[in-house]
Amino acid sequence: MIRVGQKLKEARLKKGLTVADAAKATKIKALFLEALEKGDYTKLPSVAYAQGFVRNYAIFLGIPTQALLAIFRREFDEKKMYKVLPEGFVETSDFSTKRLPVRTILVGLLLFVGLFGYIFFQYKYAVINPPLVILQPKENQVVETADVVVLGKTDVNVSLSINSVPVSLDENGQFKKTINVFPGKETIIVKAVSRFGTETIVERHIEIKSK
Repeated sequence: MIRVGQKLKEARLKKGLTVADAAKATKIKALFLEALEKGDYTKLPSVAYAQGFVRNYAIFLGIPTQALLAIFRREFDEKKMYKVLPEGFVETSDFSTKRLPVRTILVGLLLFVGLFGYIFFQYKYAVINPPLVILQPKENQVVETADVVVLGKTDVNVSLSINSVPVSLDENGQFKKTINVFPGKETIIVKAVSRFGTETIVERHIEIKSK
């Protein structure tokens, strides 16, 4: 039985053309034309491309396309001769972990984890409230002085206020502020606000006894 590749090659030779001549005229790579003439369909990009190449090559050589495509479909067994991509294409397009060196996978994983960690560190307070720890005074503490020291720690990048008065932080996020209070019960409100607008508020209720 005459095969598609044989008919294409005979028609080309009859016209006195080389594969390079045909490739230039049809705009089909010479590699693909040679694969068609040899019947090596595994070197073609896909089923649709294979049929398109056969049709265009046949038109160029003056071969009836319908009859040739019918022969092509009979001899082309997709299940046996075709994978998702031909072997030649897999070499450049398959990025599965089976083909990647273990070192490359580990480096990529470390880069991903590092990038994720950096992004989370930079933007964590966009979704969570900033930390705020009040070391002094203690809740319900009784003091005998009108000057109360408020001592604590927060994130260095937040804006801190005590009873609505801005308070500066040191390079470690620690703060110390002495406030003046009156005898009786007093509520101290400490607020830490991140640059994203999230905030943490801690209250301390104390009692000031006059001497």
